[in-house]
Amino acid sequence: MAMEEFLRPQELLIILVIILVLFGGAKLPELARNLGKAQRELKAGFREGSEEAEADAEKKTPDTADKA
Repeated sequence: MAMEEFLRPQELLIILVIILVLFGGAKLPELARNLGKAQRELKAGFREGSEEAEADAEKKTPDTADKA
């Protein structure tokens, strides 16, 4: 099943209405803010892990430029 077929605009609208009913209009800005913070922290964690992995890979592989 392709991603385009998974959530159509009508289904997204229904999900948003359900979220609005469950949490209320006053809580939505706070939920969105917390979701944004979580997303930024997740991206920062991935970036940090990627940088550490690259640094480890550089330490493990011999530098061939010095030998030439």
